Amino acid sequence: MKTIILISCPDNQGIVCAITGFISKNNGNIVYLDQHVDKIADIFFMRLESEFEAPNFSIKDFKSAFKENVAQPYDMKWSIEMEDVVKKMALFVSKYNHCLYDILSRYHSGELAVKIPLIISNHNDLRHIAEQFSIPFYHIPVTKGNKKEVEKKQLNLLQKEGVDFVVLARYMQIISPLIINKYVNKIINIHHSFLPAFAGAKPYHAAFKRGVKIIGATSHYITEELDAGPIIEQDVITVSHTHSIKDLISKGKDLEKIVLSRALKQHINHKTIVYNNKTVVFT
Repeated sequence: MKTIILISCPDNQGIVCAITGFISKNNGNIVYLDQHVDKIADIFFMRLESEFEAPNFSIKDFKSAFKENVAQPYDMKWSIEMEDVVKKMALFVSKYNHCLYDILSRYHSGELAVKIPLIISNHNDLRHIAEQFSIPFYHIPVTKGNKKEVEKKQLNLLQKEGVDFVVLARYMQIISPLIINKYVNKIINIHHSFLPAFAGAKPYHAAFKRGVKIIGATSHYITEELDAGPIIEQDVITVSHTHSIKDLISKGKDLEKIVLSRALKQHINHKTIVYNNKTVVFT
């Protein structure tokens, strides 16, 4: 049985010794450990994997003892996950299909260790893709006057299916605090990295006119401030005067797929810690 511990706390002497000593006293074997100290904020971060082979090992008792003997004395924010517990991931989509196809292909091949109980969309265009992968698809149209009703329906579906986190696979609607507050740091978005220079409906057209030399993609956790949440993954590629608008769009879509898949893997594998609206992402 493998546990994954994520920790952040004020930096102090003896933290590593306290954690590793606790694992040892509970007959655990540490198989991975990575740590980081933010010198400016004076915060200590750690990700630790440990294995327990005792037949009477209780994760409930382990968490309780860890809280009392380690977490509370060092004022820790912490979580303990079981590696073999598969999380449920919901997908929100609109009309763009490139990220959806990529995620479902990786899921189907076993690359993403999750369950996908449902796909939610404000359009019906991508239903055939969900059916192709045998995943329930819910079409909930959005208008100016029904946004609150839509989000209540969405939230009910997420809670009914026991969804652990949500991926906005090019979902072209703003998520309100109703859902954000239920899934804090658990809603992952992807967008091009022209923001804020080339915002709007046709950023690639605007970038083409400006003669940009790089284009990029950013995946982040969403917050109430649009496209300003903690960044998980980013990447860029170079372009030149020889590339058309169509080329820029094509390259941008490819990059979005890659960056989003990286971010999903980081989240699924419990490798991210959020603090001060940014992230520590362990390798």
